[in-house]
Amino acid sequence: MPTPPTQPVSTCDDSLWSALTQPCSLVIFGASGDLTKRKLLPALYNLLLDGLLPPCLVLGLGRKPWSDEDFRQVAREGIEQFSRQPLQPERWEDFQRRLFYMSGKLDDRQTFVQLKKRLEDLETRHHLPGNRIYYLAIPPTAFAAACQGLDYAGLVYPVDDRSPYSRVIVEKPIGRDLQSARELNAIFARVFDESQIYRIDHYLGKETVQNIMVLRFANAIFEPLWNYKYIDHVQITVSEAETVGKRAAYYEETGALRDMVQNHLLQLLCLIATEPPYSLDPDVVRNARMDVLRGLRPIRGKETETMTVRANIAHGVVNGVPVPGYRREEGVRPDSTTETYVALKVFVDNWRWAGVPFYIRTGKALPKRASEIAIQFKEVPQILFNANPHCPLDPNLLLLRIQPEEGMAMRIISKVPGTKAQTHPVEMNFKYGDAFTAPSPEAYERLLLDVMAGDASLFMRRDAVEASWAWITEILEGWARYGTRWLPEYPAGTWGPVEADRLIEMDGRKWRVL
Repeated sequence: MPTPPTQPVSTCDDSLWSALTQPCSLVIFGASGDLTKRKLLPALYNLLLDGLLPPCLVLGLGRKPWSDEDFRQVAREGIEQFSRQPLQPERWEDFQRRLFYMSGKLDDRQTFVQLKKRLEDLETRHHLPGNRIYYLAIPPTAFAAACQGLDYAGLVYPVDDRSPYSRVIVEKPIGRDLQSARELNAIFARVFDESQIYRIDHYLGKETVQNIMVLRFANAIFEPLWNYKYIDHVQITVSEAETVGKRAAYYEETGALRDMVQNHLLQLLCLIATEPPYSLDPDVVRNARMDVLRGLRPIRGKETETMTVRANIAHGVVNGVPVPGYRREEGVRPDSTTETYVALKVFVDNWRWAGVPFYIRTGKALPKRASEIAIQFKEVPQILFNANPHCPLDPNLLLLRIQPEEGMAMRIISKVPGTKAQTHPVEMNFKYGDAFTAPSPEAYERLLLDVMAGDASLFMRRDAVEASWAWITEILEGWARYGTRWLPEYPAGTWGPVEADRLIEMDGRKWRVL
């Protein structure tokens, strides 16, 4: 077990964050929605408790006819339920004074005229310089109206040294295929400069995900082995125990490939596969991730039959609760071919990863909620301790656990105590909660702070969004052309369909059981 440092060392400590972040106004579109209550407001409150929140105000914009006090009450309820740190009455008083609300419709331009006046009044009263962040916690169908309204009211400043900054945070999904992604990106580009756009993927804000680059490039033992010569394969799993439930109608138009693979899983793959960037400049880091997306081997046409598996939920039990089959959910077509589970075999065609398969999978109604990256190294030669072909040694394994308990583990082979030369695999574990006394910040805390500091390293750039959709769209087209009318099913509470087992077992490998 690693010994926790008495004084953590960081290349980006709290004093640097304080220097980078400037006073600002945060406008949340969709402020009466679930994301604001569960994630955004608790994240801002925790930044305040940690001394990282700059002087700012939060103006919520939503359809519900709330007052400022209504919004503050919702914020308090969200913090009491979802904050990683408990509500402290004296700090809550400071936080609630920053919260304001106005109701309005995005398709009414007068809403934005009123928004501008309200912002200017509040910024004058709170002595804020006019820096503004617009968080679009709204459906993609409303993005155009929001951008057009901001432009109409003159709420977006140009990028120069004389003006306050204007930044926009965009929640996924950014499109449902390549064409729609391009259309949405064009909408943003008409109003915002690319440097002002922060496309958010909360997975990139998780501690273990952020630690991947540190693990690789701040430790001499890993990077020399991080290539096709030593790594046999990589497994990336995002398992969800919940079913689609009330989101069935939405999910019917999306599916697991669009919902999880296009953003979360491909971004994890990029971090594992990226070349070392020459600096931590945001565009340098994002260029390195972009090179991975360019190197993805396309999966086209009939290749989708051998390189992908999709399935949906059959009746079963998850954590003791009966779960209906997906096609029996309200809002789902009885003959639906929307996948609730997907597994793929992916290759990155470059020098480092030549021939190394990346097996990725995600699904609903699986036995547990867990996310993990497993890097399996090649077997040692069949001599010495691995000489018995009937009892081969387990290969070395590096595990990066993202949720629910963040940390890392390494499986090595050790001698069993005694007089015989007997070996046994053992696991060395590192858990953030055990090694560091302070709780890990939530992903949205880090990402909101990054936007305030103008650091886009953990956000998707336009070319990356379109490159990932280009790769995904070819799979979707292959499914549409060669897909079956009836998808395989897997009982709720199991690890997926037998077809997914065959996908990896045909290569002589097996899925890890999380």
